[in-house]
Amino acid sequence: MNTTRPNTRTTPVDIATMRETVNRLLDPDAVPEALPPTGDELQALTALVRGHLALLVPEVEAAARTLEENSVHRYTVLGCVWEARSRLETQPSPRFGGAPGYARRLARALNALCDHYEALNEAAR
Repeated sequence: MNTTRPNTRTTPVDIATMRETVNRLLDPDAVPEALPPTGDELQALTALVRGHLALLVPEVEAAARTLEENSVHRYTVLGCVWEARSRLETQPSPRFGGAPGYARRLARALNALCDHYEALNEAAR
């Protein structure tokens, strides 16, 4: 009897592209003279990060659910998934940096999911 889960992924996960998008939003923090994206570019990057999250969240969650049920690693990854979903449900707020702050929070959530995705796929090999 084959007990492996069928591959239900319809779109390949492109971690390199996701990381490039994250870097476009977070790298200005590392280089003081670089200006963060604004206007249309910021809106486009935010939409792109939201799309990446929508693709990656279910992939990471499914991989995490294959881990041992009471493992710390499983709960850490599922906590990151929850955090990403909660970020997707919020809207930009002037209190927390407006649209640029919102985009950066989404980018940090995506970056963490990319880390977990890579770690989970390395462990599966």
